[in-house]
Amino acid sequence: MNTLTSKKDYDVIVVGGGAAGLGVSIALTHAGIEDFIVLERHTVGLSFALWPAETRFITPSFPTNSIGMLDLNSIAIGVSPAYSLEVEHPTGLEYAQHLQGVARYFQLPIQENTEVKRVTKIGDDFVVDTTDDTLRAKHVIWAAGEFQYPRLKGFEGIELCQHTATIPSYQNLEGEDFIIVGGYESGVDAAYHLSQRGKRVRLFDKNCPWKAESSDPSVALSTYSAERMRKQWFEEHVELYPNTPIQFVKKLDESYEVTTHDGKTFQSPVPPLMAGGFDGSHKLVADLFEQRDDGFPLLNEDDESTSVSGMFLCGPTVRHDNHVFCFIYKFRQRFAVVAKAIATSLGLPAEELEIYRMWGMYLDDLTCCGEECVC
Repeated sequence: MNTLTSKKDYDVIVVGGGAAGLGVSIALTHAGIEDFIVLERHTVGLSFALWPAETRFITPSFPTNSIGMLDLNSIAIGVSPAYSLEVEHPTGLEYAQHLQGVARYFQLPIQENTEVKRVTKIGDDFVVDTTDDTLRAKHVIWAAGEFQYPRLKGFEGIELCQHTATIPSYQNLEGEDFIIVGGYESGVDAAYHLSQRGKRVRLFDKNCPWKAESSDPSVALSTYSAERMRKQWFEEHVELYPNTPIQFVKKLDESYEVTTHDGKTFQSPVPPLMAGGFDGSHKLVADLFEQRDDGFPLLNEDDESTSVSGMFLCGPTVRHDNHVFCFIYKFRQRFAVVAKAIATSLGLPAEELEIYRMWGMYLDDLTCCGEECVC
């Protein structure tokens, strides 16, 4: 997967070697598309490998392929992290290893350590400039994900906080008293692991996700997180501050001070932890998409740009009306849609994609909290 190629022109270039990039690439092969390449900035699955060591998937993996059902964390029919890893809630590192195995099994044409600097549409083709080369393609699928692009805006002094996406392990964090900003999955995950070590934690959120009445983990906490919040050490060491947005953070001589919108102040000897989500990589190609009112790319029914034909989006940043695809089991529904659209453009029948039809259905009433979803 590290071999550079001398080939410069492709039918399709996929940007991103994570769950979305590999999943849609497998769908391309089922559609009969062979002339494509996957460009990965680092190595396959690195975004998952960079998760804090203790963090696990909130969506459980079940070995159900034997009865025809899909593992929630599968990216392709016939593969399952539950089978390959023999674990129900994989760590990020375990899942990265699973993705690497999937890439080898399907013999996907992946070029690692290749950073895409710019994508430009010139005439009927796309010009994709990387750090080392310039490639051309008839179609581009942007599937570069979110995790490596943490949100660093939102209130004054946010730069003084440490984003949870930059923490290698909660075990190694120094301090006894922590403030966490953001009470969805990542915030609860951090609070869980810190409180398990006997640390004091104060958890702030502008809403109250742990009380939201919904079964959709894009809106409310997953059952996995809700269960962990009932652990004795969590209840003993974690103080919850719902409906408490943060106004600013400032550094004092020996501590950090957090001020809420209602004027209350809280101090901690260590930098507050920021668990407020990600900006996402789609902003790197914002000029190739029109924008929705919420700032996400505007897509047609095939997940293609409405302003630049041949430019597709795949992964957790896909939005359609109030439908949000921010978990693997959600955004994998769109793999076949994109692959079929490209195959049709290339004059291919894409007959094998019929097996993907169960993934092309919308889920009802999918909405999103607008915050971070660990997915």
